[in-house]
Amino acid sequence: MTNSITSKPSPELQQNPLIAFGRGICAYSEIKPSDIAPAIDFLLQQAQSAVDHAVDPSTPANWNDLVEPLEDATESLSRSWGVISHLNSVADTPELRAAYGEMMPKVSAFFSGLGQNLALYLKFKALSQDPSFTKLNYAQKKVIDNSLRDFRLGGAELSDADKPRFAQIQDEQALLGKAFSEHVLDATDSFVHVITDQSELKGLPEDAIAAAADTAQQKGLEGWAFTLHFPSYYPIMQYSESRSLRRLMYEAYVTRASELAPQYAQGKVDWDNTQNMLEQLKLRDEEAHMLGFKNYAALSLAPKMASSVEEVDTFLTNFAQKAKPFALKDWQELSEFAKTELSIVDGLEPWDIAFASEKLKQERYAFSENELKQYFPLPKVLEGLFGVIQTLFGVKIEKADLPTWHADVQSFSVKNTENKIVAYFYLDPYARPGKRGGAWMDDARGRRELPNGEIQIPVAYLVCNFAAPVKVNGVLRQPTITHDDVITLFHESGHGLHHLLTQVSALGVSGINGVEWDAVELPSQFMENFCWEWEVLEKMTAHAETGKPLPKDLFNKMLAAKNFQNGYMTLRQVVMSLTDWRLHASFDAKNAQDHAVLDLSRSIAEQFNVIPQPAISRWINTFSHIFAGGYAAGYYSYKWAEVLSADVYSAFEEAAKLTGSVLDAETGKRYRTEILEVGGSRPAAESFKAFRGREPSIDALLRHGGLALAN
Repeated sequence: MTNSITSKPSPELQQNPLIAFGRGICAYSEIKPSDIAPAIDFLLQQAQSAVDHAVDPSTPANWNDLVEPLEDATESLSRSWGVISHLNSVADTPELRAAYGEMMPKVSAFFSGLGQNLALYLKFKALSQDPSFTKLNYAQKKVIDNSLRDFRLGGAELSDADKPRFAQIQDEQALLGKAFSEHVLDATDSFVHVITDQSELKGLPEDAIAAAADTAQQKGLEGWAFTLHFPSYYPIMQYSESRSLRRLMYEAYVTRASELAPQYAQGKVDWDNTQNMLEQLKLRDEEAHMLGFKNYAALSLAPKMASSVEEVDTFLTNFAQKAKPFALKDWQELSEFAKTELSIVDGLEPWDIAFASEKLKQERYAFSENELKQYFPLPKVLEGLFGVIQTLFGVKIEKADLPTWHADVQSFSVKNTENKIVAYFYLDPYARPGKRGGAWMDDARGRRELPNGEIQIPVAYLVCNFAAPVKVNGVLRQPTITHDDVITLFHESGHGLHHLLTQVSALGVSGINGVEWDAVELPSQFMENFCWEWEVLEKMTAHAETGKPLPKDLFNKMLAAKNFQNGYMTLRQVVMSLTDWRLHASFDAKNAQDHAVLDLSRSIAEQFNVIPQPAISRWINTFSHIFAGGYAAGYYSYKWAEVLSADVYSAFEEAAKLTGSVLDAETGKRYRTEILEVGGSRPAAESFKAFRGREPSIDALLRHGGLALAN
């Protein structure tokens, strides 16, 4: 049976860049907000036709007639909507935001309806019981199994009376998540602090001062302008000698998108996320109960590695208890140092922590982060990153010339040993207005086998927010990044490799698709380890002015400082994870009011953390990971996957004892085969065991983090 469910777009629509790119690469810069509605409306019609065809009694319940046509139509919709969502994150404008917001309910309603479609669910069940199912490959079977699970979680088994409310919950959650993200972006973009007295810049690095002068010029202001974008904000917290300036910036940063923002952060009351968080938690709780789960945390575990709500809570609580003695020691040392060496005699305040930490690190290890930063020009770092990837995984990375959305964006091809292109990726490196903060990797196109037998190769976005290159004394300096930025770049590239090097041809489980959420960070955290290896850093460093590589003695100091304050940094992440977990596992969302979310976060911090919390802190109001980024009841996965990634990396350390190099191609080949290439086609626990030959152990992570004595 052939599929004849698609209709051709009109001649006008054929020129629409969101339609015209088909299976290729989108012409991002040609997209206008007015293109969005007609393109998405057409693709929604196509997708709905595919659904109607799939549920038709005359359509056989087999892979070729049921799954492939449906996948074709929904992929076209997902890819075009993905382009719009991506632009909304990296090139936000009022017009784009409005067009995106107009279509979001329609797209959300379609996918919500798809998940609830009982007839489609029954068709997939029929396929799973059909003799043809046994002839499918392992990945195809996993797609069907995952689909059946997702139908159940999507409400397909709900009564007809309940389905409209369930769909409404999905729509409202999507809109609230979008609003949360926009509030954070607007609150970050709106703040600017202008300095006209040069003496107030004391302590700041030259490039931070130059960037502030550049920002002021762009905004038509005199002097130096600082914003709450991290590359502008953090150098003040880390280096500024002015305690009052640090306090001003800190108070603005931690009150963004809250009721205190008008007072401290030049924000608007309309951007307060307090009620938004409550509404999202209420909707998630209602969704979980409708599907028969005790809470949203339990619902979230259905497609994850962890087996129970209690297991995750115990994991995090034990981790907090292991880290707390080290965190307490870190805090006491820092407080004493601030008192005796920095004359902060009235007690260390939150706006002093980064500054005092940097001073303590300089005294203890005799180097500064700014000194180290000069050895990491971004082009050289990329060269080193690509060298690691090419050595370990037998591929070649070359510059490409793909259409982009901004002049700073770079594109690359990934070639195999036969010089054939197997993937592409984008790198969008710098912070700018209209671009969401943070760093992430996203799927621009997944690997799949097309109906004609050809392989569609994957494409990924790697997005960071590094400080952009600036002019110093009239000369444009090549951009340098901090070592933390280097780690971030390696982290996101690990996600990218998981997506780009997959050999699975069934879209639903190729690359990062179908990978359990609490295992998806394994490849990203694994890559971070190479940022601490001399044989890697020696080749990826070149001083911005002299061109000389990182000196070995500076590397040794850096290595000695690796676990500096790791106790309280670990505890901070565990506290954030516990906050997320308990908001979704034991929080009474239904009856919660006002600042109940903030109160819960404070109670957890008071129980586990060692650093006093300022009364004005509203950090939870910008916790985008769980309220706008898909990590709801999943933030624990960073620590969960860190156990796996540290153990995986220890295999390379073991190889190095025999070969003299952690860049061991044989171990890299095994890692690529057993972890990266299989994507989501088998459980992550099986992939780990296939690579390591045993169950995971926490020992490597504790050793790497200097917390081993806490055992």
